[in-house]
Amino acid sequence: MPKKESFLVNRLKSVGYAFKGALLLITKESSIKIQLVIAMIMTIAGFYFEISKTEWLIQTLTIALVMSIEGANTAIEEIANFVHPEYHKKIGYIKDVAAGAVFIAAICAIIIGFIIYIPKFT
Repeated sequence: MPKKESFLVNRLKSVGYAFKGALLLITKESSIKIQLVIAMIMTIAGFYFEISKTEWLIQTLTIALVMSIEGANTAIEEIANFVHPEYHKKIGYIKDVAAGAVFIAAICAIIIGFIIYIPKFT
């Protein structure tokens, strides 16, 4: 029986896998690249308009939410394509629902962006 690794070693490995996954997502997926550019623009806008601490918190959480759901959507699509490579009605439904989750988060992010930034122009 192999020696059981320590809790710390397991956590470090988990962080390594998570970092690898985030790097793969950012380097391989065009949709996340677009969202990353938007996130950078919004971050620059935050500094330019000197948004409040609360606005920073909300903006950061919103960016994280959209990008995280996009990552989950990508994983769901990859699993669905692996399980059933050819078109299947149920797989199509699953992929559409996952994409819909990203759409809902993105619409909410746009609304939050308007709430934060429109008053800065008046």
